[in-house]
Amino acid sequence: MEFDFEALPPQDRYRLLCSFVAPRPIALVTTLDKDGTSNAAPMSFFNVFSQDPPLVILGIQVKPDGAPKDTITNIRRSREFVVNMCDMAIAQQMVDCGINFPQGVDELEVTGLSLAPSRQIEPGWVKEAPCAMECRVAQILEYPRRSIVLGEVVQMHVRDECLDENGRYVRPDKYQPIARLHADNYILSDDQFELLPTAALQSARTA
Repeated sequence: MEFDFEALPPQDRYRLLCSFVAPRPIALVTTLDKDGTSNAAPMSFFNVFSQDPPLVILGIQVKPDGAPKDTITNIRRSREFVVNMCDMAIAQQMVDCGINFPQGVDELEVTGLSLAPSRQIEPGWVKEAPCAMECRVAQILEYPRRSIVLGEVVQMHVRDECLDENGRYVRPDKYQPIARLHADNYILSDDQFELLPTAALQSARTA
């Protein structure tokens, strides 16, 4: 099958892109509104893009009626946000945070998640998250129906058990993030395996 993306309707492009570029990590993004109320929203258009500078990227689409989502409104104003990673322990709360609550509702409070104070920015982070990254906006690219946010990570919070005793490597039996496949389908990274380059090819390359 062939698909001409210049002729394809946006929803069909979305379906194909999200079905095949998967699994995608989920960012539960916390921000503060103008009144100081916390907001939390899950986003699967998310990834890490660089370590120097340390950059993450968010893709935030407008609401069906064309209005901006609370998350991007808060980010544009404060230039700060937190990316909270998700595991099975908070999977249901993450999904529930995506419900279209009225503006001003604290999704963390509604779903039973807890907020911890950040060290370098105003929005707090989710205590139950295995990892959380405090971010300041580096750049926002604006498109008619989507904003692309580049955030620079300034602080990371990691649950102690997720890393080895030297704090360098993830323990795969302890940190098992969930990711989105397509529609309402998710995957848990509990079936990990190690894959190394073919020894003969590696030797030939370095000979």
